[in-house]
Amino acid sequence: MVIGGVAGGAHGSSYGTFDLDIAFASRPTNVERLSGALTEINADPPFQGPAFSGQTRFGRLDCYAQPIGAPSYEALRAAAVPIVVRDSSVRIGSLDHLIAMGEAMGRPRDRLRATEYRAIADELRAPRDG
Repeated sequence: MVIGGVAGGAHGSSYGTFDLDIAFASRPTNVERLSGALTEINADPPFQGPAFSGQTRFGRLDCYAQPIGAPSYEALRAAAVPIVVRDSSVRIGSLDHLIAMGEAMGRPRDRLRATEYRAIADELRAPRDG
């Protein structure tokens, strides 16, 4: 599931990002599939679980079994928003979870993004005049 800046952008964030962050289920079969996929895209360094942070032939990729500030993967997935990317369904982290992760990271850029995500969430939840 996509989290981080790419997920924020899919929700309407104006902040750019230079990497892809994903959360993954840490079941052994899933970890095995992720390891194979990372090998296929020339991940450097090689994946050794439970997290990966490095370069691939497509750019920087960060993979987390348990992202900081996030609930369990199952809760992340249950609240995720499905979107379509090139005819494939992709799940992105919910705004509420992106806010929680950004605040938990504590870095100024993450807190700034969390503030923007909160504004986007408020706007989406506001009643519409009709």
